Amino acid sequence: MWSLKMPHPNPSTPYEMSEGTGGVECYTGWSNHILTIKPGGSVTIPCHYDEKNPPQKKYWFSDITKSKIYTDTTEENLTVIDHPDQSLFTVTIRNLQSSEHDGDYYCAVETEGKPNVTYELRLQVQSAPDVSVVSSSVSGHEDGNVSVQCFYSSGYQNKLKQWCRYKDQSCYTSQNSSVQISDDDGRSSFTVLMTGLRLSDSGWYFCSAGEALNPVHLTVTEAGPGTS
Repeated sequence: MWSLKMPHPNPSTPYEMSEGTGGVECYTGWSNHILTIKPGGSVTIPCHYDEKNPPQKKYWFSDITKSKIYTDTTEENLTVIDHPDQSLFTVTIRNLQSSEHDGDYYCAVETEGKPNVTYELRLQVQSAPDVSVVSSSVSGHEDGNVSVQCFYSSGYQNKLKQWCRYKDQSCYTSQNSSVQISDDDGRSSFTVLMTGLRLSDSGWYFCSAGEALNPVHLTVTEAGPGTS
């Protein structure tokens, strides 16, 4: 069993865990996110780790079952796969049901025997997700554009809308030179337009409204001859 120490004020620093008797305790902070998915649906969650000092062990911790699922494990409705070339592991959960999956989860790593939490979220299964996307995977080519439409429930109409990158938790809330966010009045959605794509833009992002989010993977490919 593990319990968390107080979160470090720097959000880029993993949270240290220590042995205890009460499981992983909840805490509030920059990673206090809620992911909502329809019953029977599936989701893939990225868990980044330090690319300069890769941990020896990486795992997905469930506060429901108090279990650690280490990387490169496949079960009936759960797959945890390490991607060392991207300095992350992904957690895919399938056939989500509220009775089994509602609760808190943690991405965690161990370096020299010391466990650290790198990301935390609360998963809720409900018929109308708070934030959703048509496709969790989008692609574009170098120097091109890509658009993502993010839907939100009525209760999040006045919440802050953001487009964030998982790797460094950098978020866009309004227009800039490469990312434009526009709220689609009356349609309970907002659109993210990324322009002038670079190969380095590839990776995991999330749409968010308030604390609710939904992950999206972006793949940017090299522009071939004749690509406009």
